[in-house]
Amino acid sequence: MKRDAHIHSPFCPHGTKDEFELYIEKAIKNGFTDISFTEHAPAPEGFIDTVPTRDSFLDVNSLEPYINKLRQLKKQYASDISINIGLEFDYIEGYEKATARMLNEIGPTLDDSILSVHFLLFENKYTCIDFSAESFIEFSGQVGSIEYVYELYYKTLQASILADLGKYKSKRIGHPTLIHKFQHAHGFKVDDHDFIMSTLQLMKEHRYEMDLNSAGLAKEYCLEPYPPQRYVTTAKDMGIPLVFGSDAHRVQDLHQYYEKVYTDS
Repeated sequence: MKRDAHIHSPFCPHGTKDEFELYIEKAIKNGFTDISFTEHAPAPEGFIDTVPTRDSFLDVNSLEPYINKLRQLKKQYASDISINIGLEFDYIEGYEKATARMLNEIGPTLDDSILSVHFLLFENKYTCIDFSAESFIEFSGQVGSIEYVYELYYKTLQASILADLGKYKSKRIGHPTLIHKFQHAHGFKVDDHDFIMSTLQLMKEHRYEMDLNSAGLAKEYCLEPYPPQRYVTTAKDMGIPLVFGSDAHRVQDLHQYYEKVYTDS
């Protein structure tokens, strides 16, 4: 099975309007047998998006059209490729109950899902840590250091693994080293080995899959997958299931670096 299980869509507020069919046709042409569209889920009830563009989440009114369109395409292309209807849910500290309610409502309609951390809580304020290099560096000044931003990220990521979000909680953790996205912008060499290893250990103990996310290789300030290649090998040796995801927000990026990630690991 050749699989890409982290793909966005024309419904993404911060993506492109590239049509579903363009993604699907490219996947078929490239020999993929299984794909998952995992659009950003709506924000949990009560959470207010803190990025300036207010475009982190799928509008709740777009959820039903998104699912209905994919149901149609799932049938249309059934003889050519397996299409999974999915969402990428955010773990947001303090919104566990609201997220669980949303999962219980939406979960039965999905074939696949991812649980990711994009927002960190510090002094009662939420910051999106992958919005821009400038906002990341500004946030590090607020919390006191780049190192503490990393620590806060991994503690939040580990909390996402341990959180009780109900029976429809995703069992795949998205881009587990997303905190590296701006590592060449801030220029600090942070030793986060112990945090990564303890996160992998939790994933193993609680039987989570890992989103082997190639998107970081295309980011000018990252230039490595999430997680870095050496930890891909470590995760594999630990028996953690690895699921490739290109995290494409446009057709051009679909399956990006698939061969490199799998050849090197």
